[in-house]
Amino acid sequence: GVLVTLLLIIGLVVIAGLWGGDLRRKRPHVARVAVTGLITDDRDRDLLLAELAEDTEARAVIVAINSPGGTTAGSEALFDSLRRIAAEKPVVAQIGEMAASGGYVAAIAADHVVARGNSLTGSIGVIMEYPDLTEAMSRLGIGWETVRSSELKAEPSPFRPTSPAARALDEAMVADSFAWFRGLVGERRGLEGPALDAVATGGVFTGRLAAANGLVDEIGGEPEAVAWLESRDSALEGLDVVDW
Repeated sequence: GVLVTLLLIIGLVVIAGLWGGDLRRKRPHVARVAVTGLITDDRDRDLLLAELAEDTEARAVIVAINSPGGTTAGSEALFDSLRRIAAEKPVVAQIGEMAASGGYVAAIAADHVVARGNSLTGSIGVIMEYPDLTEAMSRLGIGWETVRSSELKAEPSPFRPTSPAARALDEAMVADSFAWFRGLVGERRGLEGPALDAVATGGVFTGRLAAANGLVDEIGGEPEAVAWLESRDSALEGLDVVDW
């Protein structure tokens, strides 16, 4: 009897916690969205963000970022989803340990960027990497036969040397994606010329250096992010911050 009662109490506590979280989303609140780990194309994430954009009880959004980046297409999709939210309500980014590369793309989707002094951010660049197994295959006496429709089909490949034409194609793709990334930083952060050149090197910056060179707006954490939101709209003062 005691065990059954205890299990019932535990179950009720768990259910109450789940219901409580849902109930907090049914009244005016500030939504917190976590962007963590590797950023890729993610349909479930984009559907959630689309729902958040339309939710009238979510009056503002904090994007809490701790990510080293990810794919260019995935970062682009996340940026677009966050900008759709920003068209409807205030959005602030709060960088934790890291918002590099695609993580920084997510950060500049917000209208204000807060970072810790020792957060790592930036890494404004694009990279393509692949192994070269040709020497190891030669040592092991392994050959690799390929029949393909053209020289550039299935390039690059770790099983054969990269031809000049294939390398030129890879470099063109990297350059095109980098131009997109660089242009996005220039547009969102109001940087151009030497100021933009100085940050678009692929290098990583601490939060303090990022603030000095215009990549972030403020040093701090979530309290500073909340304070900025409240400065935009006094109706946001005192609202719960609820995880989405």
